[in-house]
Amino acid sequence: MGLLTIGAFARAVGLTPKALRLYDQVGVLLPAAVDPESGYRLYDPEQVPLARLVAQLRRLGMPLAMIRTVCGLAPAAAAEAITAYWRQVSADTAVRARLATVLVDHLSGGSTTVSSPPPTLAVRYASDCQTGAVRDSNEDAAYASQRLLAVADGMRGTGGAAASAAAIDALRELELTDAPAVELLLTMLAGAVADADRTVRGLATDDHQPVTTLTALLRSGSQLALVHIGDTRAYLVRDGEVSLLTQDHTWVRAQVDQGRLDPAQAAAHPQRAVLVRALGAGGPVEADLALRSALPGDRYLLCSDGLSAVVDRAALCAALGAGADPEQTVRELMELARAAGAPDNISCVVADVVAV
Repeated sequence: MGLLTIGAFARAVGLTPKALRLYDQVGVLLPAAVDPESGYRLYDPEQVPLARLVAQLRRLGMPLAMIRTVCGLAPAAAAEAITAYWRQVSADTAVRARLATVLVDHLSGGSTTVSSPPPTLAVRYASDCQTGAVRDSNEDAAYASQRLLAVADGMRGTGGAAASAAAIDALRELELTDAPAVELLLTMLAGAVADADRTVRGLATDDHQPVTTLTALLRSGSQLALVHIGDTRAYLVRDGEVSLLTQDHTWVRAQVDQGRLDPAQAAAHPQRAVLVRALGAGGPVEADLALRSALPGDRYLLCSDGLSAVVDRAALCAALGAGADPEQTVRELMELARAAGAPDNISCVVADVVAV
């Protein structure tokens, strides 16, 4: 059997052509071919099982970005992801049911009191990305929004800027989805990072493979999913204490962990910037993933090594704890890097968690 038109394929799988066009646009279900003259989408009959799975997951109410991740998993892992999603849906439904009961009782004159809900959180943020004093190009990238904070540092040379931008763009697609169940935040983030790695590898030329670091936080309510690969960093300021949330994936860091170098030697080592993990480098991508709970009053800093390797920790902590708003804090951090000579490009994001 040959390829099917979008109309014939839609009838075969119980979807509408409009839905199929949407699934193509978001990367959930791509056509097998597109007619170069008419632009019509054509589908292979072997895609019918996948399309039916997509349709069934949509009937469950699963967000499209999550569906894309689930469809890329092995059957056993996909089953676990669906189970986790439905468990969260059931839990959310139970919570709403209890709240409805309380409200009905309260409004009907019963004795039940309505307790205050947990505060809704928002993020106030600022970002900047500047070319270093001795650089003629900037391969860093920084991005900040209510749901996503990210920095990436592309390797100097051909394709470095495109690699860092592609890494962040892959995560920005997650902003367009509904807030997922907490259990699936990391699954979605891992899928987006795998997409970013493939995109970066696709930028390779015959004699050069671009690579980039990536450190990002994806927010869903009060939960933050952290992804990290390379030597960009994430810091948390909570109750006046500054904590480093990431570990550099560098050769010197590995030597320190193995007891072959002390931190002072590593900081001055000529190979201190050599990465052992990055997007586009080596074998399959191996990123660090973690889930954290955000609290009102938290402050997060994400930055490239153009800041963290140049400004000493005491000055960094003082700037973060000075009480200025994110915009002013970003400006001060940039000025500190400039005062230290700014030998590398500088990118940073500062974000404050607030109750609204």
